[in-house]
Amino acid sequence: MRLLVLASRYRVVIILGLTLVASALLVPGYLSASTLSLGLDRAATIGLIAIGLTVLLISGQIDLSGGAVFALAGIVSVILQREIGILPAAIVAILAGTLAGAINGALVVGLKVNSLVLTLATMLIFRSLAHWITNSQPVSGTDIMLSLALAKIYLDVFTIRSALFIILIVLLHFWLTRTIPGRNVFAVGSNPAAAKESGIASDRIVFLGFVFAGTLAGLAGVLQSLVTNTGSPVFGSELTVAVIAAVVVGGTRLEGGRGSALGTLGGVLTIGSLTIAMEFQSVPAYVQQVVSGLILILLVMLDRAVTTTGRAQGTRPALVRDNPITQGGKA
Repeated sequence: MRLLVLASRYRVVIILGLTLVASALLVPGYLSASTLSLGLDRAATIGLIAIGLTVLLISGQIDLSGGAVFALAGIVSVILQREIGILPAAIVAILAGTLAGAINGALVVGLKVNSLVLTLATMLIFRSLAHWITNSQPVSGTDIMLSLALAKIYLDVFTIRSALFIILIVLLHFWLTRTIPGRNVFAVGSNPAAAKESGIASDRIVFLGFVFAGTLAGLAGVLQSLVTNTGSPVFGSELTVAVIAAVVVGGTRLEGGRGSALGTLGGVLTIGSLTIAMEFQSVPAYVQQVVSGLILILLVMLDRAVTTTGRAQGTRPALVRDNPITQGGKA
């Protein structure tokens, strides 16, 4: 059983390592700088949404509407370019993502409903709104040169999008592990009632978590629309499973109370690497979704097995006891 615990504790490193090795063997030139930079840029799209979802899952909530908010924000940023300019349109679109997150948070906190069901409903609403605005047709932006500038690679590795993702994930790590509000998120996810009795504003933390997740999904959608010079109601339709898989691969529990920013970074890189490898091998998109789903199922089963073993032994699992970063503690 100790081997099972160790495998769960270091699963991010193990899965990422195996993914890179298998991809390098199957895809010629996979480890070249150009391929890695492409993979990192693609992973950043998943990663920006995953940052917000990490905070939500740690607090015991979930948001299934991220992909729809991603598409809606991108459409808003493109449509408004001709009216108010590119930068103002981008800001308004990000704020639209913030508003969507605030709606989710207000409904979950105010109505005391399950976030899984609520965000499933808002996902359908936001996606339908995106189709209504565009008449189910893609819309084009006004400046293709900006798209080329945003896609430019710096230091042979980073694009603006991937650099922003790395900066934000590092900031999230320090916030979760070095600040009282960050630690309070873990308390809310572990035991909401006890956290509330301790004076922690659980409802405010949950609400702000949804606002944060909506803002990051909006930011990701705006960057995608600027890079592609296009907004489309079908953008992000396959992101939800990939984002959840990336966060869970990183060690964040679906039940709340445990997770880490660095784990999410590893999970995002794993899913991104796997996606790029499958695309190079011309694997159909629906098969990629199957792979992501199977990974998610296996990891949930592994986590459940470790937790059950720890309880059977009458102690907390070693995964929880000995990994301060996973719990939001100091390294």
